Amino acid sequence: MVGLEDDLFLVIHLMIAGRFHWKEKPTKPNRQTLATFTFPSGTLTLTEAGSKKRASMYFVRGESALAAHDPGGLEVLDADLESFKARLTVENHTLKRALTDPHFFSGIGNAYSDEILHAAGLSPLKLTKRLEDSEIRHLYEATKETLRFWMEKLCLEAKQSFPEKVTAFREEMAVHGRYGKPCPRCGKPVQRIVYAANEANYCATCQTGGRLLADRALSRLLKEDWPRTLEELEQRRSDN
Repeated sequence: MVGLEDDLFLVIHLMIAGRFHWKEKPTKPNRQTLATFTFPSGTLTLTEAGSKKRASMYFVRGESALAAHDPGGLEVLDADLESFKARLTVENHTLKRALTDPHFFSGIGNAYSDEILHAAGLSPLKLTKRLEDSEIRHLYEATKETLRFWMEKLCLEAKQSFPEKVTAFREEMAVHGRYGKPCPRCGKPVQRIVYAANEANYCATCQTGGRLLADRALSRLLKEDWPRTLEELEQRRSDN
């Protein structure tokens, strides 16, 4: 969100593939260019790659119109444990869905939810209303610590240079985007479940007691052939 004159606000949703680019010299728009903002010191362009165009931009006037674009998710860094618990358990969903829903929590998303759940040692498919109080407290602490770590890191990098080649996959992450690579905590390979346009990455040893999670498509396809544990999966790979 950018505040302008005359009580105007510019609301931009980058979604998955939206990106900002800063150039000191004017640049010609291409098929990926959605908008161009010209400043005395350079040009800021908004682009979106891919065939599915999901990024959006709105001009609104007044605080009430701006509030209509706020999904209402809880700002975890400003919330106490009781507020976090109340929002987490207001409905019974998987932890992955609850953390990534902007109506529940603000600013987490797919990548950081993987990192949070790994830090908390919790399965992405565990239901929110089946959590013990100790698990909720651990999740609350892991959420704040993870968000603070990445906010500080990304802000420091942005001060050094305008962030180009922005991606949700970063080498410093523990599990997100690291399918098949060793978990930094236990050394076992990171696993994943794929659904719709997203995926959940997790460590079976650290988060699910060694049990492999299956998405619905794989479960239906493989049925009884689906390995239930990490040990069974590794045994099948060694047999092949």
